[in-house]
Amino acid sequence: MSDLPKTDFTQRFIFDNSDTRGELASLDHSYAEVLAKHTYPQPVQQLLGELMAAAALLVGSLKFDGLMSLQARSEGPVPLLMIEITSEREIRGLARFEADQIKADATLADLMPNGVLALTIDPAVGKRYQGIVDLDGADLSACFTHYFVMSHQVPTRFWLAADGKRARGMLLQQLPAEVINDEEARAESWQRLNILGDTLKVEELLGWNNKKILTSLFHEEELRVFADERIEFQCSCSRERSGNALTSLGHDDALNLVKEYGGHVEIDCQFCNERYLFDAADVDQLFAGAGVESPSGTQH
Repeated sequence: MSDLPKTDFTQRFIFDNSDTRGELASLDHSYAEVLAKHTYPQPVQQLLGELMAAAALLVGSLKFDGLMSLQARSEGPVPLLMIEITSEREIRGLARFEADQIKADATLADLMPNGVLALTIDPAVGKRYQGIVDLDGADLSACFTHYFVMSHQVPTRFWLAADGKRARGMLLQQLPAEVINDEEARAESWQRLNILGDTLKVEELLGWNNKKILTSLFHEEELRVFADERIEFQCSCSRERSGNALTSLGHDDALNLVKEYGGHVEIDCQFCNERYLFDAADVDQLFAGAGVESPSGTQH
């Protein structure tokens, strides 16, 4: 991890008087890094930030070792939103959009009609998992809340917000019965905490620090707050991975591609806009097993 100021992190908390846990996510630098790679309209900036905040909350909720991706697809002006985050808490994201079709006050339904949200976990060891839910909520917070009810049968609430500068999120999730065993009392406790959570305004979620949020919302509750955990922007693209993509074509097809594009093949990373160039000498070197360091001055 880098030595940048600690502005991107999650922080877990537990209610000692209720079978409920919570998590807060704050993203400044990584959100700015994602937005800097492309010129996104403000409504798209907001959706990307909210999806990043959701991913940050989920990386602490879904125990896995590998890669998790959140992918929202639709038939509207925003056909794709995608966030990837590793179990090492490295995050990246992108969106596809039609700028001329996006109004400043566009809602999720306007931007992503007939949308679906897919959550995919690719573990380092074991089977790949994927859950899918329709994007039929009023906003992404409602969609993720619905996803957990449908896919995990675990009462969970999300509050997500982003404004082009900061992305934040809060999660509440019911735990197995230990403190409160009576079902009616459990339901009442869960409902009370949700009502308190719903009093949090967007400007407060975006503008207040964690201590102020928790004190304001849950000052009558018995809370344990844990140390924060860092989130960092990191793109996993590399010249080596781009070279592997070329070798998957086969030697002859890779060389033909170089010729077709005038002597150089450009492989661009959709997430960070990094560009990797390969010429015929690079291709020969790749297939000779000599690695991806360019012999011809074209390395980027």
